[in-house]
Amino acid sequence: MLSRARYTRIKYIRKIIKDGLFIGAGILSAAFGLESFIIPNKFLDGGAMGISLIAQTMTGLPLPFLILLINIPFIFLAWKQVSAVFAIKTFIAFGGLALVLALFSFPVMTEDKLLISAFGGVFLGLGIGLAMRGGAVLDGTEVLALFLSRLYYLKIGDVILIINIVIFSMGALVTGIETAMYAIVTYMAASKMVDFVVQGLEEYMGVTIVSERSHELTTAITNQLGKGVTLYHGEGGYGKRGTMDQKTIIIYTVTTRLELGKLMATIEAIDPRAFITQVQITDISGGIVKRRRVGLH
Repeated sequence: MLSRARYTRIKYIRKIIKDGLFIGAGILSAAFGLESFIIPNKFLDGGAMGISLIAQTMTGLPLPFLILLINIPFIFLAWKQVSAVFAIKTFIAFGGLALVLALFSFPVMTEDKLLISAFGGVFLGLGIGLAMRGGAVLDGTEVLALFLSRLYYLKIGDVILIINIVIFSMGALVTGIETAMYAIVTYMAASKMVDFVVQGLEEYMGVTIVSERSHELTTAITNQLGKGVTLYHGEGGYGKRGTMDQKTIIIYTVTTRLELGKLMATIEAIDPRAFITQVQITDISGGIVKRRRVGLH
């Protein structure tokens, strides 16, 4: 039987290997998107990569050098705002991407502008998402967005949008409006791909259920669907059936989007009149046993 210390060490080594594979795959995907779609056709992207591409157009300096140079401030910011481990992983990701771009070349896949913007964004987004799964980023503006959101109490998504508006405006001045418009398509494709890779098909939904048959629903959700539930004690209010001054049990559970249909069918079979709200969960930690798809909250 393994000792606790040895088990912890093995688990830590496995995590390092897993994170390294994710970051390595992310680097290759991003490099492929750049070399095969974006760079040969002088296209742009959002974020720090977009700044690097604009800088290359203006200065003629090698893109690998600019990627490292432009992202150095973001690495220091990551060290200060997040953690040293995150900053080191991010530096490795940036360095690996610059190294691959400098040493290897990929075939140009197409000259069609729409395909370039779409698939270039897909492979860039895939690379960024895989790197994020490995605990790093390939776009330093996300770290800047985190810093600014804390400083000015803004949403990270809003900060990223503002940053990219500035970048695309610069791109329109340097490379032309048409290229900047295609860059927006590239950014949108990359953004959607990042969401898919990071959240995956197991995107979580928070479901709140108000029903007069809460006990039966709780039993069905826990026993038949294998989901955990949290029960709130509430009181009836005013609705279609008039004023209801009675105690009620409110059920809250978390499920994946793929399993949402099965949950809704179970609720419908027990209480078709149940009041249900659904909220997309962008982040979750603790209380979810992913291997068994069971929520314990």
